[in-house]
Amino acid sequence: MKLVADNVEEMTIPDSVLHVLRQVAQAMASGKNVSIVTYNPELTTQQAADLLNVSRPHLIKLLEQGELPYIMVGTHRRVKFEDLTKYKQERDSKRRQLLDELIAESQDLGFYE
Repeated sequence: MKLVADNVEEMTIPDSVLHVLRQVAQAMASGKNVSIVTYNPELTTQQAADLLNVSRPHLIKLLEQGELPYIMVGTHRRVKFEDLTKYKQERDSKRRQLLDELIAESQDLGFYE
């Protein structure tokens, strides 16, 4: 597959990139937000906070409480991308579980019929 720009410049696209572009286009067509992140094994605290959609001070609090592991590079904290994605998946799973419990409790109390 080739990508052709307005100035007729052509660029061959690997199958792996084409697959990703299709997924992005499908997600956008269905109204979903799409983020593309370059892979860096270690993120700054601001980058990590941005990916979690939290403030940097809140992220620092999570680090200091031991909720999320980090390493020190000189005087700067770095969060491993792998640890961040694991934390995010666990956090999202807990949120879904709590929401399901809240809905079930509301139904038991007759708030939903």
